[in-house]
Amino acid sequence: MRTDVPGSRQWRATVAAAQGGDRRALDELVEGWLPLVYNVVGRALNGHADVDDVVQETMLRAVDNLGTLRDPDSFRSWLVAIAMRQIRDRARRRQDRKLDEAVPDGAADFAELTVLRLQLAGQRREVAEAVRWLDAEDRQLVSLWWLEVSGELTRRELAAAVGISRQHAAVRVQRMKERLETSRGIVRALDGACPELRELTGRWDGRPDSVWRKRLARHIRGCGYCGDARDSVVPAERLLVGIALVPVPVGFTLSLALGGKTAVAAASATSAGWSAKVLGALTKPAVAVTAGATIVAGGAYVAVRTPHDPAPRTAVSPTAAVTPAVPRAPATTPAPSPSTSPSPSRSPSPSAAAVYGSVVDAVDTAPDPDTRPGALPHRPEGGITSSGGAHAVLNHRGDSVTLSGQGYVLVRWQISPQYRAGSLVMPSWTALKGKIFHVASGGGRRMDDRVSTTDASATGMGNSAVGYAVLPAGAQQMWQNEYYYVDGSVTFTVNERGADYGVSVFPSTWDAAEKDVLYGPADGAIRYGLVRDDGKDSAPVPQYVTRSAPSDPATVPQKSVV
Repeated sequence: MRTDVPGSRQWRATVAAAQGGDRRALDELVEGWLPLVYNVVGRALNGHADVDDVVQETMLRAVDNLGTLRDPDSFRSWLVAIAMRQIRDRARRRQDRKLDEAVPDGAADFAELTVLRLQLAGQRREVAEAVRWLDAEDRQLVSLWWLEVSGELTRRELAAAVGISRQHAAVRVQRMKERLETSRGIVRALDGACPELRELTGRWDGRPDSVWRKRLARHIRGCGYCGDARDSVVPAERLLVGIALVPVPVGFTLSLALGGKTAVAAASATSAGWSAKVLGALTKPAVAVTAGATIVAGGAYVAVRTPHDPAPRTAVSPTAAVTPAVPRAPATTPAPSPSTSPSPSRSPSPSAAAVYGSVVDAVDTAPDPDTRPGALPHRPEGGITSSGGAHAVLNHRGDSVTLSGQGYVLVRWQISPQYRAGSLVMPSWTALKGKIFHVASGGGRRMDDRVSTTDASATGMGNSAVGYAVLPAGAQQMWQNEYYYVDGSVTFTVNERGADYGVSVFPSTWDAAEKDVLYGPADGAIRYGLVRDDGKDSAPVPQYVTRSAPSDPATVPQKSVV
């Protein structure tokens, strides 16, 4: 579990500028932090229709009260505390009205969104689905704990958001984890073929609740079939490390319109430094948000501006650190099978001479799943600074992150063909200063490996029902985790157009990369990783890398130019 998350310290200047009336800084705050709020509220309410309203109210209150925040460094914990208050207020109101907590028919609950949008499989999918079985109070806590173990919050921030001490938080989290593990057992059992369980659930309406959780848990404890743990169960916190935030869905709307009491507060705030332009824009009715392509941390265009206002500066994921947590490969995955890919596959051609940039743009075949990789050369590490922080989530064409320094970088792929299949336009690496190498591939699988035990057509690139994300001719098949070594600076840009995909970019370490590539079938992964680095300048460089900085990175030629 990470303990070094620096809060919103890297956002101090932005927060201070927004408090001083900088409209573009305020835009960046809303754009950068909406995904975090959406994940907290969405998981706490399990995707209920009220999620939009609670997120809306949270962001509105944050904007309205930003001038009262004394310490800009505490912005993240302050924002999460507002979100939790809104969740609890909503729970009290609904308790008074005794309204149904079920997700309306036709709406995807948050567990389903998590599985689909983040392409979770195996025990990671199991954890996401187990959250459905928790009571409302536990879901509120798990919404924060999930972000803690994935590196987005600290334990201090979790405790502050719940309004309890860190010692009490530790007790609460432990009890919640016990119920979560019970719920994971239920998810596993329901996926099984126990005849007694099928008979028991014949009277169940399919909606998880505490009564059925206790009833099914009682059956599992006394059932030799359901209670037989055929696979080793990985602790939930290990499975959640490094998992990205669930992107804000396309079509999600956020309206920051101030009126009534808010307008009065805004008028009085003007003397405290808020510009009339900012307040005037915020008090315009229905400053709305629709699907678009400027936010890097979600699936919607998010802004607090009218159509004729200038565009804000590029926002980045709201976390920052030099050394992030390391995502681990799925603990339970299907048995190894031959890779099937829509792209061609051939052996890379050898380098004629040890000249930097000479081994590029080579399509390669997948190694034998059980072949352990060779040693990963250890290049010097001075540390990587990322403009996107410890965990930049890039989801739309034009989203970018600049990496500077000397060290390792992880690019984690998330393909979403269920939303839009088709031809991939690959990311590009531009404005290279210095050197960059493609050193290793990991994550326990290539993206064209099978990911389902029930659907033989399903790979990380899609399936026969929804279609596939298809690589350009000559493109190298990506793995779940791709590792690069940077000595200088380079900008990574998503060029998504024909197919729906996203990537998460993490500053990493040699140690993390080595552990990842050695995580193989013996540990429950599909295959061992692949070491590409030869320790020399003849090591591969990324495809689509150039020292130029074109206005449209999507126009970078397929052949790397270094």
